[in-house]
Amino acid sequence: MTMTTTNQDADRRARTVLVLGATGGVGGETARQLRAAGWHVRALHRDPARVAAAEPRFEWIAGDAMHAADVLAAARGVDVILHAVNPPGYRRWAEVVLPMMDNTIAAARATGARVVLPGTVYNFGPDAFPTLRDDAPQRPVTRKGAIRVEMERRLEHAAAQGVRGLVVRAGDFFGPRAANNWFAAIVKPGVPATVIRHPGSEGVGHQWAYLPDVAATIVGLLARDDEGAPAFERFHMEGHWDATGREMAEAIRRVVAARTGRAPRIARFPWALAMIASPFVTLFRELREMRYLWRLPLRMDNAKLVKALGREPHTPLDEAVFATLVGQGVLSGSGLRPDPGIPSGDLSNAGVSSKS
Repeated sequence: MTMTTTNQDADRRARTVLVLGATGGVGGETARQLRAAGWHVRALHRDPARVAAAEPRFEWIAGDAMHAADVLAAARGVDVILHAVNPPGYRRWAEVVLPMMDNTIAAARATGARVVLPGTVYNFGPDAFPTLRDDAPQRPVTRKGAIRVEMERRLEHAAAQGVRGLVVRAGDFFGPRAANNWFAAIVKPGVPATVIRHPGSEGVGHQWAYLPDVAATIVGLLARDDEGAPAFERFHMEGHWDATGREMAEAIRRVVAARTGRAPRIARFPWALAMIASPFVTLFRELREMRYLWRLPLRMDNAKLVKALGREPHTPLDEAVFATLVGQGVLSGSGLRPDPGIPSGDLSNAGVSSKS
C-alpha cells in the first residue's frame, strides 16, 4: 500500500501531458517516451475502456477532440497538450481538423498549457524546395497543405494571446507502430515482403522520419530550460535523408535479405492504378494530391534544432527499418537468420543513438 501511494504521489508531482491522438503513431510513441521520462500521461479517447489495456500506465479520459468541453475538462492541470490527432484514413479533413485545433488552443488558453503540434511538409510548395528551413515561406499547393498552414497560423496567432506553441516538423513517418503512412504503402504490413513498391523518381531525394526519433526530439525540446524562449517556436528535423530516392527501398531489401535469406524485388509504385481509383478511394485521392513530394527533392535543415539540443536523436537506417518491419508484421521475431549487425529484443525503441 505504501509503495502504491508513493507512486501515485510521484505521478502527481510529475509534469503532466494531455495527449490527443495517443493511439496514433506520433502521439502514441511520444506519450510512451514522455512516460518513460517521468511525465504523467493523460490520454483522451472516445472509448478508453477499449484501449486502456494496451497502455495501462496512461490515465485514460473519455472524450472527443471534436468537443471543446471534453478537451477543456481533460486539460485541467496539465502542463502540455500534444495535439497529434488526425481523422483516420484522411477522411473528413476539411470538416474536423481545424475545429479540433481550435478546441486545443481554447483549452490551452484556459489552463495555461503549452501546445505541441507535430508538423508536416505538406505546408510547403516547390518554391521552398530543395532545402527547407524552419522559417521558409508556407505556400502550399494542396488542399491538405492549406489546412496544415492554417493550423499553424492559428497556433502562432494564439501565442500573442499567451498560448505557448511548439511545432516539430519532420518528413514521412515510419516506425514499429506507425499507421497510415508511405512505408506501409511500400511494403504491405502483415505479410512477408516479396515486392517493395518504390514511389519515388530516380535521383530525386526524399525526407523520412523514424517515429521514435521524432518522439525523442519532442521529449528533448520539452526538457529544455527554455526560459526566455519565444512563445511560438518551429523546429525542423533532418531525420533520414534519402539522397538518391532509392535508399529506403534498398535498406528494406537489405534488411529482409539479411534476416530471411530472400531479397525482395523493387518495383515501381502503381501510380497509374492510384490515379484511376482516386475518385472512388479517399486514400488514393490523398496520395495523388501529395505526389509532387515524390517528384521534387526536399531536404530539411535542422540547424536550429541542433543549436537547441546539441544534437538530433537519430537511429541508424537499417536498425530503424528492421524495427519497423518487425513492428508491422513483415518480419517475425522467430525463425530468422542471425545477423549480429541488427539488434534483437525489445524493438519499440531499437537502436536510438544521437547525431549532430
